[in-house]
Amino acid sequence: MATLARWCYRHRLVVLLLWVGALFGVGFAGSAAGTDYANSFSLPNTDSTRAYDLMEKAFPQSSGDTDTVVWKVDDGTVRDESVRSRIEPALEEIGRMEGVGEVSSPYAAQGAAQISENGRIAYAQVTFTEQANSVPKELVEDVVDTAQDAERAGLQVELGGQAITRVQEPPTGIAELVGIVAAAVVLFIAFGSLFAMLLPLVVAIAALGTGLMATSLLSHVTDVPEVAPLLGSLIGLGVGIDYALFIVTRHRKGILRGMKPEEAAVTALNTSGRAVLFAGGTVCIALAGMLVMNMRFLDGVVIATSLTVVLSVLAATTLLPALLGLLGMRVLSRRQRRRLAAAGPESEEASGLAARWSAFVERRPRSVAVTALIAMMILALPVLSLRLGATDQGNHQESTTTRQAYDLLAEGFGPGFNGPLQVVAERGETDALVSAIRSTEGVAQVAAAPPAQGITVIQVVPTTSPQSEQTDQLIDRLRDDVIPESGTEAHVGGVTAVFKDFASVTGDRLPYFIAAIITLGFLLLLVAFRSLVVPLTAALMNLIAAAASFGVLVAIFQWGWGTELLGLGKEGPITAFLPVIMLSLLFGLSMDYQVFLVSRMHEEWVHTKDNARAVRVGLAETSRVINCAALIMICVFSAFVLSGDMEGAMAGIGLAAAVALDAFILRTALVPAAMHLLGNSNWWLPEGLEKRLPHLAVEPREEAAEVGGAAENVLHARVPDDKGHSTVVHGFVRGADGGPVEGAVLTLHSKGGGLRLDQVTSLADGSYIVSVPAPGSYLLSATAPGHAARARSVTVGEGPLVYDVELAEDEMDAVN
Repeated sequence: MATLARWCYRHRLVVLLLWVGALFGVGFAGSAAGTDYANSFSLPNTDSTRAYDLMEKAFPQSSGDTDTVVWKVDDGTVRDESVRSRIEPALEEIGRMEGVGEVSSPYAAQGAAQISENGRIAYAQVTFTEQANSVPKELVEDVVDTAQDAERAGLQVELGGQAITRVQEPPTGIAELVGIVAAAVVLFIAFGSLFAMLLPLVVAIAALGTGLMATSLLSHVTDVPEVAPLLGSLIGLGVGIDYALFIVTRHRKGILRGMKPEEAAVTALNTSGRAVLFAGGTVCIALAGMLVMNMRFLDGVVIATSLTVVLSVLAATTLLPALLGLLGMRVLSRRQRRRLAAAGPESEEASGLAARWSAFVERRPRSVAVTALIAMMILALPVLSLRLGATDQGNHQESTTTRQAYDLLAEGFGPGFNGPLQVVAERGETDALVSAIRSTEGVAQVAAAPPAQGITVIQVVPTTSPQSEQTDQLIDRLRDDVIPESGTEAHVGGVTAVFKDFASVTGDRLPYFIAAIITLGFLLLLVAFRSLVVPLTAALMNLIAAAASFGVLVAIFQWGWGTELLGLGKEGPITAFLPVIMLSLLFGLSMDYQVFLVSRMHEEWVHTKDNARAVRVGLAETSRVINCAALIMICVFSAFVLSGDMEGAMAGIGLAAAVALDAFILRTALVPAAMHLLGNSNWWLPEGLEKRLPHLAVEPREEAAEVGGAAENVLHARVPDDKGHSTVVHGFVRGADGGPVEGAVLTLHSKGGGLRLDQVTSLADGSYIVSVPAPGSYLLSATAPGHAARARSVTVGEGPLVYDVELAEDEMDAVN
């Protein structure tokens, strides 16, 4: 990793040209080829899929998308000449448009059924020659404009259908742009530097742009659903900014501690960059876990999301060091550069708030754990009423023409009209079947089309809406009782039946999927941290985070708490495929934070074998970066409410809630509190298992840094010596009154004082730890505001030395 980082840093112009060439090359190819996204949710070996296959065989000419023009009069009926004279010419004009296959008018000889009983609402069906995602947007806009031009006072005209939905979506990129702007604000506040703020954004945009264009090219060779690029943007933008944030933060700290920019960049990539590689690989593996579901629809989602994550990691490990090389010292703000020049290098230190919170968690672990757990359980309660299904145009905002058309059809022809079922009979007489269906509870209308190639399609309109549980029960009655008792071989299809089957299959396979990704996470953390308890805790936390985030999702989208206020439309069931996608993303992101937090704790544990200190220091030093990264992801994910896509909005809100709960409650409260309560058992691993596990270093030893003329082996003591003994000095710094001294600078020198080996700053509780390269005698100095600088000789054996320091005005005394 260090070699790659150094090469990219020194050959920065070459790396930049390669990335720009890749971005524009793939972009040009993607624009020229266009997109060919699939939008099929069918599943093999399901009843609805068999019905669809039979319909496609019998009626291939009806394979294009069918949309609806609906109109309503305030007075009189739609049969009035004043209405017909406006609507009929518009329908005729639409029928002559290139790309429109057929227009079925209620004014035709067989169109009486397309007029409501009270005569005030009617509809016409417009069948395009292509499926919705292939219909040119200009054609759809012409259809909408032509139909709505027929409106007048007292005559309302609305349009519904998949193709119509596409033209009312907001411009592509709005959600991404808002997310980027919000992330820029957070980064600027965190870094205080314009150039440092731009680095993560440039890296994320380069990776995301390349990934989206590559996804559009892949749509020509494999089935990629239309929602896949949106989800790719969602995860790619979030992880791309976060991964770059981790590396830039480490790089800036290195410079502030006296390292040259090139060495700081190499060290950052060789430490945080390795963690990014591990985290990115974990996210991709979690996404690949969706393949366990054996749903072809999800294969394209795996491709799009994994591709953007891989490119985000690649950009963070190649493009970012090149950009760091271009900026040099300008990665720091002007104030930081002036302070560095005037006061010299500073030691790495946790923020006062982070240190105080960490100390509070250590003092009251039970209270913190119980409070956090109760909060998560309350948020998870709505998940008990989770119902999977499908959103449709009835969930759109009230102001949209698709929602208006949906409501008009429900008003004129019944709520079930928007989700008719197709009972497809392959052979034999169907009169008995039609009669049986007509007398079935929950059926409003039944109409059988003339048979074609021995196949009969029976249109069944339920009395309830497509999203109603009663409609699901009707499908089950038809399949389990009515059709078998009629003696006819038939299958129940239609969009409503397809999504019911999808929800059923998802529900059946979801436990296997959850077991697979939880097991995977357990094994990865087991190898990384050489512990059984840490991965078990992480698995439990992931389940709690998932339950709470889905609880928030159910409350907002299924119960309707604030959907209209947020501009999300009407409440309804949770989209069937969303749990699988969200759990994959949530698992990957949670692993990122868990690795970042626990790796620092593990490092302290290896040094001191003091669990309380390991947890306290690890939380104090990582919580700020974790919270900053989480805040960026929350901004990016929440912005997808503006995508105009209900599934995108669900995924964005759900993931934003998951990240917020994971970072602000689980990783900074519940996890450290639980680890304090578990004590040394956190790091227990059976000896036999220890010997059999492969070794996987998430972060290697930090490279030597030149600090104040010190040359090498400065931080080698951050790992045990060859005999396995920890060689550190740690303890507390206290004032003459016995109170903790925060911000005291402790420096470990060689015995003669000529070589500075390590330097740290005491935390809010006065604790400190300095690293020692090997057993022997050293000089330990301490300075603090209001105290004179003093030094004492210390002798370190093969184990860690506990050395508490009392600072007085004129002397430095060891308490023990």
